[in-house]
Amino acid sequence: MRVRALKWLLGVPLALAGLTAAAFWVRPVSLFRGYSELRMYLAGAQSLTKTVAGYRVHYYAMGPKTGPPVVLVHGLGARAEDWQNLAPYLARAGYRVYLPDLPGYGQSEKPAAFSYSVSDEAAVVVGFLDALGLKQVDLGGWSMGGWIVQRVAAGQPARVRKLLLFDSAGIYERPIWDTRLFTPTTPAELDQLDALLMPNPPRVPDFIASDILRHSKRNAWVVRRALASMLTGRDATDGLLPGLKMPVLIVWGSEDRITPISQGEKMHSLIPQSQLDVILGCGHLAPSQCVAQMGPEVVEFVKQ
Repeated sequence: MRVRALKWLLGVPLALAGLTAAAFWVRPVSLFRGYSELRMYLAGAQSLTKTVAGYRVHYYAMGPKTGPPVVLVHGLGARAEDWQNLAPYLARAGYRVYLPDLPGYGQSEKPAAFSYSVSDEAAVVVGFLDALGLKQVDLGGWSMGGWIVQRVAAGQPARVRKLLLFDSAGIYERPIWDTRLFTPTTPAELDQLDALLMPNPPRVPDFIASDILRHSKRNAWVVRRALASMLTGRDATDGLLPGLKMPVLIVWGSEDRITPISQGEKMHSLIPQSQLDVILGCGHLAPSQCVAQMGPEVVEFVKQ
């Protein structure tokens, strides 16, 4: 009986390891996302939902419930978990951090009739603040999310104590890269996108690339609709930025090829009270990949 019990005890972990390996081989993206959600849970984040403008919006909340509120908005084709490296810096500093999934992304509803324009997503962010009873927040956004929060800050200045822009879009400047790469359909296009997003990207194994492309195809319609709206330029913020009065922190990766540093410099010139911090050697994914350089600066800014 002891031998049989020992075999069972040894067999269960091996079986679980085998199942995990098989799942990683077949659906690596799902496993990676599950790992990201686990990291959020282990960091003390609550996974919650609110109905905003009639849509189900998923969000994470972390940090002390009585702490000053910080809301961080993700970018195009992204999700709330992308803040998993930066958000804990703010939570440990005593802030209550809210990380919403915009409609169309992450675990939020993906309504077919929604425009996915910057202005309509900005209206959802304002509705999110209303739904949670947040009268004034420090508001941050990354890439498209930065564009969205610029619109919120311009339209609702009393709601935004400080504004944080990370490798932000918003300036009226057409991309010099092929925007179709944001919905890659081949491994070669995926490699090109990775090269735009980060310096010296790692090679993606074929089975992982295949699963990434499968997920990209599923949600491509949202990204394409958002891009089509952004490329019209009607939501551009060039004319709004000089009117901002709150303190603004602009953080940029020096090697960003999606929104080049020249755009950050232009935003800085348009906002007299802004502070521009350039993270050397980092690309468009700086808030995730270069958080050791960025995190303390962000905390120091919101504390001032």
